[in-house]
Amino acid sequence: MSYRVGFDVGGTFTDFVLQSPGGELTTAKRLTTYPDPSAACLEGLDELIGRAGVPWAELGQAVHGTTLGSNVVIERKARGVGLLTTRGFRDVLIIGREKRYQVYDLQIEKPRPLIARRFIGEVTERVLADGSVRDPLDEADARRAIRELVARGVTTLAVCLLHAYLNPVHEKRLAALVAEEAPYVDVTLSHEVSPTFREYERTSTTVVNAYVMTAVRTYLRGLQAALGARGYRGRLFVMQSSGGVATAEAMERYPVRMIESGPAAGALMAAAYGELTGHRDLIAFDMGGTTAKLALIEDGRPFTTTSFELHRVNNAPGSGLPMNIQAIDLVEIGAGGGSIARAALGVIVVGPESASSTPGPVCYGRGGTEPTVTDANLVLGYLNPEYFAGGSLRLHLGGAARAIEAKVGTPLGLSLEQAAWGIHTIVNSNMELATRVVSIERGRDPRALTFVAFGGSGPVHGCRLAQALGIPRVILPAAAGVTAAIGLLAAEVRFDVARTYVRRLDALDPAALDAMYADMTAQATEVVRESAAAGAVTLARAVDVRYVGQGYELTVPVPSGRLDAGALARVRAAFDGIYAARYGYAQPGEPVEVVTWKLSASAGAPRVTLAKAPTTPAAGGVKGRRRAYFPETGGWVDCPVYDRYSLAAGLTLAGPAIVEERESTSVLPPGTVATVDEYASLVVEVPGR
Repeated sequence: MSYRVGFDVGGTFTDFVLQSPGGELTTAKRLTTYPDPSAACLEGLDELIGRAGVPWAELGQAVHGTTLGSNVVIERKARGVGLLTTRGFRDVLIIGREKRYQVYDLQIEKPRPLIARRFIGEVTERVLADGSVRDPLDEADARRAIRELVARGVTTLAVCLLHAYLNPVHEKRLAALVAEEAPYVDVTLSHEVSPTFREYERTSTTVVNAYVMTAVRTYLRGLQAALGARGYRGRLFVMQSSGGVATAEAMERYPVRMIESGPAAGALMAAAYGELTGHRDLIAFDMGGTTAKLALIEDGRPFTTTSFELHRVNNAPGSGLPMNIQAIDLVEIGAGGGSIARAALGVIVVGPESASSTPGPVCYGRGGTEPTVTDANLVLGYLNPEYFAGGSLRLHLGGAARAIEAKVGTPLGLSLEQAAWGIHTIVNSNMELATRVVSIERGRDPRALTFVAFGGSGPVHGCRLAQALGIPRVILPAAAGVTAAIGLLAAEVRFDVARTYVRRLDALDPAALDAMYADMTAQATEVVRESAAAGAVTLARAVDVRYVGQGYELTVPVPSGRLDAGALARVRAAFDGIYAARYGYAQPGEPVEVVTWKLSASAGAPRVTLAKAPTTPAAGGVKGRRRAYFPETGGWVDCPVYDRYSLAAGLTLAGPAIVEERESTSVLPPGTVATVDEYASLVVEVPGR
């Protein structure tokens, strides 16, 4: 083994973890820099590697997590992006789906397309639903369309033709024509990015890939060059939304796959902590400085989806930009430490706007004037102004108190502590609704799950949130503030592919299926092998299945080996079981059809050794006492403050209590009882309301 480093860019902080050949972890945090987040990455890496005394040449692997792609889309930053499509389908992005995400709200607005209509061109061609060519590509017409788009300033082109997922001959020819007419234009082809059916979703996925391609490529190449100039001789790996890593070169070709790069790593690590404590069904809760992310973990694996939506409105399905990518199914809301609080219409409103790192919460002393959740937590006594982010950032209590009084307390007639507690409670309520989305709305009772709270702000709010939902147990990991960065080092090299091939299950051609899977295997394995992954490549197969006539599918595992009658019978049996588990019944006699076939290629996950808790306590771990606000005890309490690094395995802590470490602070409300496990995690038993 060699030294490995993971670094994850968040909206407020960038987190770093360095793993030594012996498995020891060294962590760090740094405020994220805008508009170029790579500046904080490089400064933080220089500081971390210098502190560890490791030459850059001895660093064997660097793994990066970033939300750059999603930021480019949400903020509509890209320019010069165009689309070529089949004649008659110019308005696919504009029309979208007829379905309204809020049926009775007459004021809703659909997501604005990423590409304006004047940058969408049409070409004469037609491939039918069976893959046959009805109208050959009119090359003269295609050249004219390409020239028109280039004249309007298009420098990146998405190509999405009707039924190209079955027969891509026209898309490939269009790419060749673009190379002849405008060789400097980057091209994204739908059959390479999303070879699946449903025209709107496939077009949207292709367009997002093209939309973020230039920014992602420029960013990753610049980052790789800067690392190389420092002496790093390895490859840069990037976390994908699916929870696997791939090389930066692969992500330059398929940047849509890293649209939710950073948050996926946190969900992976939450599943790992669940395994260590014997709890395989849980909710991962990652609350940072800008957003809160939640994911459902079932039987030790994060819940995934192939119908990902970015930037949903109030988490309503159908309200965001759809993408056909394999992704950990995260619910993300604007609720973080930097979420801005204000008085509106006689109540407290928190988020989704964030102070991020620039200027940051008022207490950072960097020019912020709007009170935030972090300001409220400081006023409530939960945070140590001298030890925030390990003492690298001193917090200003007076500024936070004045901002809360001016913007929340005085307008609503509340005292300072009432206003601060109101901010804390409201952001918890917002996150409670999101937690219900990932549990109750997916048929899971949160009272039967375990809650893993991490991120810089997660352990401050985790127990309160669990208490509101009736979740009996909370895991607060050690180094919770950099959990996602640790997850980067625990992720396997992985690449997912999918192909649409719609047939009734009883009318499938096994030979055609085997040939298709052989092609998919070659594509996925090539990407994994280019990552220089050691060991055997593991293949996992699945298929989306539905009853004939239905419009939505359930994903079912596909056995390895040849897909003969016996294997297909097992697919049908698995579908009936999954359908019954989801909806409470199944109809084994009804015919079913298979839709989209999937394959995942992965290399073994690397080993991450977590630090162990000491076996003998150092004075019980108490480092002092601090006044903190807990309303159920009547208000302010002289609360014990514990040093996380001196808590011995097996030690029991009773709330109210505060546990401090460099990366985060854990708050144990009254009535909770926490036990320190061998990995220094706090396993908290939470009473009901």
